[in-house]
Amino acid sequence: MASIAILLITFNFICTSFAFDPRPLQDFCVADPPGNATCKDPKTVTANDFFLSGLDRPGPFNAYGTTAVRAKSDTVPGFNTLGLTFVRSEYAPNGYLPPHIHPSSSEVIYVVEGMLEVGFITTYPEYKYYSKVLNKGDVFIIPVGLLHTQRNVARTKTVITAASNTQNRRVIYTPDSVFAAKPAINSHYLAGAFKLDEKTIKDLQTKPWFM
Repeated sequence: MASIAILLITFNFICTSFAFDPRPLQDFCVADPPGNATCKDPKTVTANDFFLSGLDRPGPFNAYGTTAVRAKSDTVPGFNTLGLTFVRSEYAPNGYLPPHIHPSSSEVIYVVEGMLEVGFITTYPEYKYYSKVLNKGDVFIIPVGLLHTQRNVARTKTVITAASNTQNRRVIYTPDSVFAAKPAINSHYLAGAFKLDEKTIKDLQTKPWFM
C-alpha cells in the first residue's frame, strides 16, 4: 500500500508539473543571432534587443487587401523564450483574411481604428459561429486552435493590433492549404469533400494562392 501511495503521489507531481507553461530559468534569453535558440551573453545585451520601430509603417497590401508588421523573436531578439508575438495589421476597404487557424496559440485583437468583423467557429458537431463587429477601442479574443475569420467592414482602412501567447505564431490558411498543397490533393476526393464538381476543384488548384 505504501508503494502504491508513493507511486500515486509521484504520478500526481509529474502531471502537475506538465500542467503549467514552461518558464525561463533566467531573466531573459536574448536570441543570438535573432531567431536562433542560442542565448546572447547577458553582458552584451542592450535595450535595443527588446525594441522595434516601424510597426506604423507596414508594406504594401497583399492580394487580400491586408498588410502586417510583426514583433517576434526574429525581429526583436528579446522576445526569445517569452512565449509572445505581437502584430500590427492594416486592412484596406473590403480587405480580409481567409478562414485560418493558429494551432498553438490564442489571439487577442484590439482595434486601433476602423471596424473589423471577427468570428470563430467551435468544433464538431456544433460548429457554432461566434462573430462580432469591433469598433475603435474594442477587444476580441480567439481561442487557441479554432477556425476564425476577419474582414474590414469600414469604408476606410482598419488598423488592429494582435497579441498571441506563443513565440512561434503558426498559421494555417484553410483555402490556401487545401488548394495549394504540394503535391496536389486528389481532385476527385476534394470534389466530394466540398460538394463541388471536379472541374471547379481543378480550377481552384491552379489559382495563384497568395498565402
